[in-house]
Amino acid sequence: MRDLPFDARERIALCDLLGELGAQAPTLLAGWTTRDLAAHLVLRERDPVAGLCLVLPGPFERFAERRRVRLAGRAEFGWLVARLRSGPPPGFFRMRWVRSFPSLNEFFVHHEDVRRANGLGPRDALTPAFDEALWRNVRRGGRYLSRRLREVGLEIVWAGTGERVMVRNAEPTVRLGGAPGEVLLYLFGRQAAAQVELHGPAHAVAIVRHTHFGM
Repeated sequence: MRDLPFDARERIALCDLLGELGAQAPTLLAGWTTRDLAAHLVLRERDPVAGLCLVLPGPFERFAERRRVRLAGRAEFGWLVARLRSGPPPGFFRMRWVRSFPSLNEFFVHHEDVRRANGLGPRDALTPAFDEALWRNVRRGGRYLSRRLREVGLEIVWAGTGERVMVRNAEPTVRLGGAPGEVLLYLFGRQAAAQVELHGPAHAVAIVRHTHFGM
């Protein structure tokens, strides 16, 4: 495992956990079981039309969701997990930047979606190299993931280090601090599950807490 890219490690760990929990375990995604999540991940990589529509709004997103529901309903859970475990198909999802950025985010966040919905809290310690990879992705994606934030600024801090990045320039500014993985979860809309700290004027912090972050 240690010789594998980080996205592959998270993929395997998630598949192992899905196999342990079965098809009907909860996730942090409202209304989604582990079967729904497995179908989403397979669709993302294996259905070129619906996979693209996952990141588009309105009718495109609804089209992708119909395809996901259909896949979840007809495919055996074990097949979905095995398909996911087999790795990315040839082409786009094997590109290095895709694996290190969107795919690492996808598998890390969804791994935590399953862990935390089933009583498995944050992992005790990620390796320094893994933390650095997640921090790079926080820096890469923070502005986009916080694009719905209005009226206040947002500075992101890697707790315990001097690393910080301003993703929204405005006053007053709220400081969001935590480990890279926790910050990433917050930016992907898992505010209730992410172990972070928010500092700033009370009204500004309230705005951040009530903002819809993520894709």
